Amino acid sequence: MLNGSRRAQGAEYRHEDRSGCLKGTRENVLDEIEKWTEDFDKSQVFWLNGLAGTGKSTIAQTIAERAFADGRLGASFFCSRGFEDRSNLRFIFPTLAFQLAQKYPAFRSSLISLLQSNPDIAHESLKDQMQKFLVEPLRAADISTVIVIDALDECRDEEPESAILLVLGQSVSDIPGVKFFITSRPERYIMTGFRGPLLEKLTDVFVLHDVEPQIIGNDIRRFLTHELSALAHRHGGCEGWPTDEQLNLLCRRAAGFFVYAVATINFLKHTFKRPSRRLDIIMKSPESTVHEGKVELKVHDSLDSLYASIFREAFCKNNAEDDAMVRSVLSAVILAANPLSPSTIADLLGFEPDEVLRLLESIQSLLALRNDIDHPIQPFHKSLPDFITDPARCSDPRFHISPDYHTELALYCLKQMGHLERNMFSIPDYALNSEVEDLQRKIDESGIRGAMEYSCRSWHEHLVVTKHRTEDVVSALQSFLEGKFVFWLEVLSVLGAVGEAARALNVIVKWLNEVGPDRQLGYSGTWD
Repeated sequence: MLNGSRRAQGAEYRHEDRSGCLKGTRENVLDEIEKWTEDFDKSQVFWLNGLAGTGKSTIAQTIAERAFADGRLGASFFCSRGFEDRSNLRFIFPTLAFQLAQKYPAFRSSLISLLQSNPDIAHESLKDQMQKFLVEPLRAADISTVIVIDALDECRDEEPESAILLVLGQSVSDIPGVKFFITSRPERYIMTGFRGPLLEKLTDVFVLHDVEPQIIGNDIRRFLTHELSALAHRHGGCEGWPTDEQLNLLCRRAAGFFVYAVATINFLKHTFKRPSRRLDIIMKSPESTVHEGKVELKVHDSLDSLYASIFREAFCKNNAEDDAMVRSVLSAVILAANPLSPSTIADLLGFEPDEVLRLLESIQSLLALRNDIDHPIQPFHKSLPDFITDPARCSDPRFHISPDYHTELALYCLKQMGHLERNMFSIPDYALNSEVEDLQRKIDESGIRGAMEYSCRSWHEHLVVTKHRTEDVVSALQSFLEGKFVFWLEVLSVLGAVGEAARALNVIVKWLNEVGPDRQLGYSGTWD
């Protein structure tokens, strides 16, 4: 029953290639948090807030690792806007409950009993989810544990006060043996949630970007020195590199933001070019890409300049046609509802897989990219999407990804679904999915994985924000609904994703009403 429960994949701290803090760095904040996790007489909630790039997720990873090693970690959820499930608040409590059930037999017994009596808990309100997935099983199990929730701001939340923090404030005092460690940017709705009358008195707050600059600067220098020394040793012939002048400049440009230091090291790790030559590129780049007089966070000045330098270095010899391909591929990396592999991007956009892979390898310092054409890729840090989608920061039109690319992706998905056919999985007529013994093999052999599966499950995620080329989209949408609608439902049914169909239809109604009745599939009324 638990294995079939709804939960987010890859949300636990042990998944993916997350790294903790370099030994000897962030000691002040790590010591304070560890003392909090060990003392159950202290507050039940700890909020680590910090600006983008200050190292919140790295600290959360380290805390999760240490708490797990000491047997105190119950569960963790690392939010990410790059994944549909890990950016959905409604997946947090079920996913945490699944992990807690794996660790604590008494919790598992109580949870299974609740699920048997009410198997639809995952579809109830957040308040009910909190009570039934966490509060009731935790009270029944009578355990003490630590739960880590990283990057809460990465979850979609339209409420003026964080919906999950409101629920937490109402329920956390009912489970006094449980401590919640939460990280996020200081977004207004999250700050409002932590300042609520119920949660504020139960929460310790640590503002990461308010740590004494000298302490942060020393940690960044230690990190850069360690990584650059390893690079010099690996390549040989780099005696006296980097110079004190180069190291001082990198530390100054980092301005207290670890993401700059990490991005720099990733850039220098290029397979074919000596790190000293690539460091010269950074040294020659301007201090800032921000227009004079424009007020920006200081990290943007140097980080934007670094990102711009990496793009220029990778694509400086491109012509206009190549630049268009770069933008198309980047849009699929940055805007996809879930991370796509190079082969899937190629199939979706109509390019050759090796072309896409070579393009992405040119900027591999900015991506979590493996030497596997079928492995999903994503930006190494959330600051890259922030940069490349903001015209004020990414001022070079060759690389800026505007919201119009959601339109292009919606059209590509609709075109892909034009290849749908009846019974693509070769399932016997009138058979239930549960009756097909080799259903997984049929899915794997159908060729539905990759671009077609992504299109069927996520095309509406792009449609909902489409404001460009609406006539073309309406025409493609009408063709799809008239000719492929039933086949699409068949695919979603076999994939166990019928819920996507309901969400997609709601999006169609909303979008058609927004674009105007004169463009509505030949219908002049209101879609409701």
